[in-house]
Amino acid sequence: MSQATLRDIAEVTGLSIGTVSRALKNQAGMTETTRSKVREAAMRLDYDFGQLKKGRIRRIAFLLHSQHNTLASSPFFSPVLQGAEEACRREGVALSFIAVDPAEPVLAQIRVHQPDAIVCAGFFEPEVLAALQQVGKPIVLVDMHSRGVTSVNPDNLRGGYLATQHLLRCGRKRIAMLSGSLAHYSIQQRNRGFRQALFDARVHADPSLEVSMPFIDEGEEAVAEAMRSLLALPKPADAVFCYNDSTALAAMKFCLNEGMKIPHDIAIVGFDDIAAAAAAIPPLSTVRVDKEALGRAGIDLLLHQPDDHPSQITVPVEMIVRESSCDD
Repeated sequence: MSQATLRDIAEVTGLSIGTVSRALKNQAGMTETTRSKVREAAMRLDYDFGQLKKGRIRRIAFLLHSQHNTLASSPFFSPVLQGAEEACRREGVALSFIAVDPAEPVLAQIRVHQPDAIVCAGFFEPEVLAALQQVGKPIVLVDMHSRGVTSVNPDNLRGGYLATQHLLRCGRKRIAMLSGSLAHYSIQQRNRGFRQALFDARVHADPSLEVSMPFIDEGEEAVAEAMRSLLALPKPADAVFCYNDSTALAAMKFCLNEGMKIPHDIAIVGFDDIAAAAAAIPPLSTVRVDKEALGRAGIDLLLHQPDDHPSQITVPVEMIVRESSCDD
């Protein structure tokens, strides 16, 4: 059976080939009804969206989920955006930032900016990602993973392993992990690294020492509640690996307010190495992620990686030891 063409879609819909092409490329100048009609016909005919000719990329949309567009998340994603902007300036490409709210029509939010390609930073629901892929433009995921889509991620697994291994070497016996939703690829991988380090050290993994906070926007109160539960155990935690620095700093604040000494009573390690980590009292041990490099790599992949060869790039991480985790 021969592959469906733009002409086939035009015949089925009764539209011109030019209109069909503009609709599939998500360009302006038509109603949403027409656009949907073309898209549905293309899917019905099993049209290969890879056939769309992709010209030179001149405009890139940097998409960030609205749940990440918060004070807690911005110390991580702002440098990622900065790295992306640097790469775009170097390449002579325009970059626009869009905070995506899944409650609103995502494609309509993007269409205003008329991008030639898309960077998705952080977590996106599967249905949102599927809608973005239907647009037929090159996409790169940053700090996220989806099979068959080009992505760039920190070495989350290695980072979780290094953080936990460090706490074990500091002599800690009851190491807890404070995480967000494991639906997030990065958090899931950090949790895997945590468990692997315990397994390799032949330390029993106690489920009561793993606490997940599914909602990012609950803030410090959610962290305080999690820390209360860990410290109220018959055998309380003597160390906590937090899935990011914002959570670690909130955990440290709670412990200090409770009159605990860090790291004497409890050791704390974060992840990301945001600016506030080194400035904390005591300074926070953490896993350093080169956030600007993530943004630059995302743009480089969009501009120089063939669309038909999805690749997964992993950026190395580094354990940074400060006063929050070891007495010496």
